[in-house]
Amino acid sequence: MAGRDLVAPLAAAAAFAFSFVLGALTAVPAAAQPTTPSPSSASPSPAAPLPILRWLVQDMPPHFVYRDGKAPQRVEDLGQGEVDGFLRLLIERMPQFRHVFVELSLPRFEAQARQGETICSVLHVRTPERLQWLYFTSLYPPMLSRQIHVIVRREDLSRFESNGQPLQLADLLRRTDLTGLVPRDRSFGPRIDKLLTADPERAPRSVVAGRGAHLLPMLRARRMDYTLEYPITVDDFSAMHPGAPELAKLPLAEGRSTLVATAGCSRTPEGRRAIEAMDQAVRQLAADPQREAWIKAWRNGAPIDTEDLQRLNRFLDERARGPAQVE
Repeated sequence: MAGRDLVAPLAAAAAFAFSFVLGALTAVPAAAQPTTPSPSSASPSPAAPLPILRWLVQDMPPHFVYRDGKAPQRVEDLGQGEVDGFLRLLIERMPQFRHVFVELSLPRFEAQARQGETICSVLHVRTPERLQWLYFTSLYPPMLSRQIHVIVRREDLSRFESNGQPLQLADLLRRTDLTGLVPRDRSFGPRIDKLLTADPERAPRSVVAGRGAHLLPMLRARRMDYTLEYPITVDDFSAMHPGAPELAKLPLAEGRSTLVATAGCSRTPEGRRAIEAMDQAVRQLAADPQREAWIKAWRNGAPIDTEDLQRLNRFLDERARGPAQVE
């Protein structure tokens, strides 16, 4: 009994001595202990890459103009046309994206958008059919340069006499002595599109256009009697390709068919975010106190028709005050 009474104190003493030695061996001075860096002293983590926003580009002078005949690779490469000039203004106010330019035909653009690839365009007019595969937002009202005309060879003007009045496209389509051609997959706005599709047998035949997305070289080559185009496009083409036969522009009663210039993006979640960002950028432009300055920059200093400027300012006033316009 006495032996057992001595074992317990001795075991306790041994345990104390062991713990003392172990503590001495493992103790580290406070100054040498590793510390967890505070958030303020931690190295900054690399920024997440910006989401990519792909833009359709095409050489369509004077609306969208390639510099030196090359598709833009950077924002700085964008030309000074009406459409690419406005695209630059949008991109400057959308820093949350990395902007990439993709040169595609209109059918290829539609195919990609319908297949669920996210891609955006400032070259597409809003139509009921396109609302099935594109989101849209409005950019600016159509300029006088965006009134569709009937384009003919000047030598053939007598065949299109209308007593000085704008031509009626409906009347033109009834004529069997004239052959018209229009670019395939191109929209001229709801009024003209409706007339072109109402009677396919009488409508101008649609053909694949060249790189410039118009048929003016074919008209000069006498492969048809007329086509439909913006007068400013004809002026630009004639300046770049002087010679006979000279082209003439005839006003079309249904010419102001495009109600507003638009931007469109694929109907995908990413496309929705992109079109909402564009809508916000347009409203920022509309509310900008330096509106006159950016309008001059957009138009590259070119004068604007008084009626166009009044219409533009009314539109921007409404966009600055109004809600988002995304459909």
